[in-house]
Amino acid sequence: MTIPLFQNSLCGGLKIEIGRARLTLRPSGALWLEAERALVVADLHFEKGSSYAARFGQMLPPYDTRETLDRLERELAALNPATLIFLGDSFHDGAGEDRLPEDDRARIAALALGRELVWAVGNHDADGPRALPGSVVDEAALAGLIFRHEPLPGAQPGEVAGHLHPAAKVTSGRATVRRRCFVTDGVRLVLPAFGAFTGGLNILDEAFAPLFGRPPLAAALGARRVHAVGWKSLRPD
Repeated sequence: MTIPLFQNSLCGGLKIEIGRARLTLRPSGALWLEAERALVVADLHFEKGSSYAARFGQMLPPYDTRETLDRLERELAALNPATLIFLGDSFHDGAGEDRLPEDDRARIAALALGRELVWAVGNHDADGPRALPGSVVDEAALAGLIFRHEPLPGAQPGEVAGHLHPAAKVTSGRATVRRRCFVTDGVRLVLPAFGAFTGGLNILDEAFAPLFGRPPLAAALGARRVHAVGWKSLRPD
């Protein structure tokens, strides 16, 4: 089965279908369900910088939450979603919410103005936020799809997940690039990490093998567009 793709000339995203749901994979790494006016982001890892400073003494610049919020707010301004779904690991650890600077806390709370926030829990933030607006859930259902943090092994039609931070490495001529990516076989979808300080796992890694019954497609994030990359064009790290 060929995955039908359509390039969105307005935003540079790729339009795909999973089940009966029509989805746009945006260059930011966010997922847009236009008919439902729902925006989905995965693995923001707010306060990862402050976590590393507290636990390991690694003084990363303490601006990761702010930079991630900047990008998220641009998506909200462009799309004005009615629902914003976080696919888990929104905070890097269970105390991340408590370490938020007050201005960042206010910015996150303001995301709920005029829309519903849904926080799916992840392995880094198993209890979800406690004082921020929105609903905390294990998983959510919308448009015939199931949204959860960690993809389940085996056939899971309609699953949309995060957790694995997928990345694609491609060599063309003398140039090699490595980019965060969406990965899908047209049956399920794994989102890239949206957070500023998050890395990526090469989708040729064995962690992805149980998820897809056939070679999937990588949708690599570029500056202004999402690039479809076939399985045979991918390279290991």
